[in-house]
Amino acid sequence: MTEAVSRPTLEAVAARAGVSRATVSRVVNGAGGVREPLAERVRQAVAELGYVPNQAARSLVTKRHQAVAVVIAEPETRVFADPFFALQLRGISKELTAQDNQLVLLLIEGRDDHARVARYLAGGHVDGALVFSLHLDDPLPGLIQGASVPTVFGGRPGWGAGTGRTRAQGPGVVYVDCDNRGGARAAVRHLVGLGRGRVAHITGALDQTSAVDRLDGYRDVMGEVPGGYDSRLLAESDFTPAGGERAMRELLDRCPDLDAVFAANDLTALGALRVLRERGRRVPVDVALIGFDDMLSVAEQTDPPLTTVRQDIEEMGRLMARLLLQVLSGGRAQDTPEAPAGSTAPAAPDAGLILPTKLVRRASA
Repeated sequence: MTEAVSRPTLEAVAARAGVSRATVSRVVNGAGGVREPLAERVRQAVAELGYVPNQAARSLVTKRHQAVAVVIAEPETRVFADPFFALQLRGISKELTAQDNQLVLLLIEGRDDHARVARYLAGGHVDGALVFSLHLDDPLPGLIQGASVPTVFGGRPGWGAGTGRTRAQGPGVVYVDCDNRGGARAAVRHLVGLGRGRVAHITGALDQTSAVDRLDGYRDVMGEVPGGYDSRLLAESDFTPAGGERAMRELLDRCPDLDAVFAANDLTALGALRVLRERGRRVPVDVALIGFDDMLSVAEQTDPPLTTVRQDIEEMGRLMARLLLQVLSGGRAQDTPEAPAGSTAPAAPDAGLILPTKLVRRASA
């Protein structure tokens, strides 16, 4: 039988470095009060022995678990089919890993999962939470608030009393979002500038603030065009290719003379493109098409390549994680460093970042 290899202990590190056990503990746990020459001896001994701190013991000292929950309010089938989530998770993971934190992924398969996630967060297993893809009737914000877990949200908060257009939220909500409304305006202005007079919009799920903001941007521009806004040119979808297909068929049946489409995201645009081809409509000759997100795995692979609005999805994830880690270390969310040029901060009492968007022109419009 192979003998178990014993792990190096705190006492072994202290003996190797020629210091006390308490000095090693302070260095390993990041506490102050140790002169740099001694701290360097401890770090060298840790490296030589391959010492790995006991996380449970370390948590007792630091009151931190070095773990962050990432809560996505969508079922597994949606999360792993949509590249948006992979990009955002990549940004989050990179930032957490760089700061020696673990990512704990929690998905919401159904309404019963809200209480389960809230219990987990309240159970002291993680230091904080990153939450995104919330819907306006989602109970998670209230449950998280009750659990007293530091949280950063992905997307402008919009929950609270009222309809899907409410801007109500509690004080001190920390979030990261992109300029959804401004990006939509840029897309629709581009279509109008091409001389398109019958510009349709396929929305996202209107129980999410991103879809509401993009719809508002569409209305902003079309309302300025004489005879431009027509509610028949609107079709609600759900940010999926299948939803884009359904909405595009509905629009063509209702308004066969439409000559442009602004889709709420690239996946919706992909579905719309399939139906336009199926109905014999040439893109962009007969119908110009613009999406939103600039997910290269979609936008550059369509035929023709998709004109779209770029939001830096991976950067949004990275900034969400950085905001949370800053809050956990005692900093203020408003002081987040290295925000991209053009980012704006919302007015107090909210603490968050609104990242800029950019129209990326390709062959579809």
